[in-house]
Formats: sequence, structure tokens, C-alpha cells
Amino acid sequence: MHFEHFARKNSLFFLLQWLLLALVIAVLVGSASALFLFSLDWATASRIQHHWLIWLLPFAGFAVGWVYLRFGRSVEAGNNLILEQVHSPAKVIGLRMVPLVFIGTVISHLFGASVGREGTAVQMGASIADQFTSVLKLNDDARRMVLMAGVSAGFSSVFGTPLAGAIFGLEVMTIGRMHYTAIFPCLLAAIVADQVGLMWGVHHTHYAMSLIPQMSIWTLAAVIIAGCCFGLAARVFADVTHLIGSMMKTHIAYAPLRPFIGGVIIAVAVYLLHADRYIGLGIPVIVDAFQHPLAPWDFLGKLAFTVMSLGSGFKGGEVTPLFYIGATLGNALAPLLHLPFTFLAGIGFVAVFAGAANTPIASTLMAIELFGADIGIYAAMGCVVAYLVSGYTSIYRSQRVACLKHRVVPKGITLAELPGWQREQAQTRMPRDEAKTDS
Repeated sequence: MHFEHFARKNSLFFLLQWLLLALVIAVLVGSASALFLFSLDWATASRIQHHWLIWLLPFAGFAVGWVYLRFGRSVEAGNNLILEQVHSPAKVIGLRMVPLVFIGTVISHLFGASVGREGTAVQMGASIADQFTSVLKLNDDARRMVLMAGVSAGFSSVFGTPLAGAIFGLEVMTIGRMHYTAIFPCLLAAIVADQVGLMWGVHHTHYAMSLIPQMSIWTLAAVIIAGCCFGLAARVFADVTHLIGSMMKTHIAYAPLRPFIGGVIIAVAVYLLHADRYIGLGIPVIVDAFQHPLAPWDFLGKLAFTVMSLGSGFKGGEVTPLFYIGATLGNALAPLLHLPFTFLAGIGFVAVFAGAANTPIASTLMAIELFGADIGIYAAMGCVVAYLVSGYTSIYRSQRVACLKHRVVPKGITLAELPGWQREQAQTRMPRDEAKTDS
């Protein structure tokens, strides 16, 4: 009898079956994330110690691009592949995704690309979890739950935020709708995966929130204004990343050449601009954003290096660079809005991520877990405004629209399909407008 047949009998069977499966997924994913984080620490330390490694970035990008071209075409879509499998379950995600994205991301950090880590952890989590689909002969609904649990476990273990990780796995799949049927395995997998990472000796960065202003009309208004700026930054980040990726694919047919060219541009820019602070994870700069004023252009520097890295094909995540962009943008806006820079850096930290990933609830919970409950109201407002202002854009183009933000679009359409639909709408309106003009 299949796994899900037992779960249908009653709620006790459901809880027991998913308890066991979520625990196994969490242990495996938490352990993989711990090894990944230790590897990133080594890669970052090695790059800082040996500055000349940046000149090998083009060749590293070419090598990773060639490996993906030769062995990883089926998993190259990364996070978007996971979302596609949740929406339209088909073939089980190949386990090769784990070593490919793991090694590819470590190489990106070792040689100086500006990428994050969330994408890698999420891909490893979903790929590991999906292997149980064949073993337990899961149906499509159970497989969706397994994939979301893997995503939650990966996100939670890499950032140390189990509540945000659990909700992220539910919220990121579809804009405006969460799959509550998976809330138990997602929550359990997120909590246990985080604890497994801590047991392995993982240490997460602490961001000190020293001053949170009292509630006032101006403070709330200032947070709304800042949220608009964070949403615009998120939109620019997502749109420019996709634009560079599209241009690369259009003009450079041979895939390994794309990260090679991107690597050349990044290496030369780092050398000429002395821009080491804009490559890698950038954790030290994020920490500084909570402690003292920074250069007002830091967010632009990180944005430029990250969109070039990701757009040209380097492997890694987007979220930590989004934290960097949000924290430094908040730091820059603070004196203009007469708010403490540490406070607005914290709001920006989560709000730009909320706008770019369309996950305002997960982002708000992350703020509470990282900075304390007192920031909750402000973080929620900043994240929701950024989510609305960012529009129908996302770092994950396979997200589907289930709830309209503002402008009317077809429900169920993916963000990747949206530009084509908009062009069709424009073309159908043109003859009507011409007819009106002639009359």
C-alpha cells in the first residue's frame, strides 16, 4: 500500500507518517546545509587571503558552465524547476542537483562572484526530499508537500530562522496563496533542520538591533516611504537580472562562455574600482550597516555586481545579496527620513527580499526572529509595501499569480509568461485605438 493511503485513514496516521518523513528530510537537509556553510566559510576565507583568485573567476565560471552543459541540463533551472514541479508534478528532480549546485556555488564564492547561499540550500533541500517520491510511491499531492518541506528545511538551516523557513516553503510557490496542507511537514522540517545545523556546529550571524523608535504617525509614514524604495530596489534587481540573463542567452549561444565573459567583467571591475566589498556574501558590510553609517552608494554597488554574477550564470542564491542591498539602502535612507540607521537597515534587510521573492509574511517572521518582536509591526508594513510596489516581478519566474496585487492579470499565469500576455494585450488594443482614431 502506498504511503499516502495510510495518511488518508485519519489525522493520527497523517501526523505520524509526516512526522517520520519530515524528520528524515530535516536531518539530511540540515546536515547538507551545515557542510555547505562550512565550505562557504573556507571559500570566503581563502578568497580574502588570496586576492589574486579573482583573476581566475572567468575560468571557474567557464568550468562550472561546461559541467552543467555536459551533466546538468535537467537541473539547470534550479529554483524555478522546483516551483514548476510543485505546480505541475512530472519527473523526479535528479539527485545530481545536489553536488552540482553545491560545488558550483562554492566555486563562485571562492573566486569572487557576488552570489548568495539560499538558492543552493533550497535546491539541495528539494532535491534530497524529492528522492522519497519514488521510494514511497507518493502521489502528486504528497510530492508537493515533500518538495515544500525540503525547501523549508533548506531555507531554515542556512539562515537559522525556522519560522520564516517554514512559511517561505509555503508562500514562495504562488503569489497570494499558501498551501496549508503542507504546514505541518514544512514547520517540523524547518525546526529540526535548523537544530541539526546547530548540532553540527553552525553559527549564524547576529545582527544587533539597538534602537526601535516608538510608534508615531511620522515613523509609520517614513516606513511606508522606505518600503516604496525597497520595493523599487527589489523590482530593479529582479528585472535587470532577468534582462542580463536573456541578453546573454540571445547573443552568446555557447553556455559556458556566458559566465566566462561575466567573470572577466567582474574581475576587471573589482580591480579597477577596488570593489572587494561588493563580492561574495558581504556579511561584514551587512553587519556594519547596523552599526554605523555607510557610503550611500553601497547598495548600488552590490546590486550591480550581483545582477552581473547571476545574470551571466554563476551559481548561488539571491537572498543574501538582497539582504545586503536592503540593509545598506536602509542605512542610506535613515538620515533622510530622520530614523535610526540600525532600525531602517533592519527593515530594508527583510523588505527588499519580500519584494523580490513575493514573500511578505515569511520576511516579516524573519525580522522578528532576527531582530526581536518589537520590530514586527514596522517590518510587516515595510515588507507589505515593498511586496506591492515590486509589482508582478520576482527572482523566481516560475511563481504563479493566485491573488492580484493591483493591475489585473490572468490568475494562474506564471511570471515568465506574463510579458508575452502583456504584448498580446497591447497588440489587441492597437487596432481598436487605430479604429477610434480613424473614426
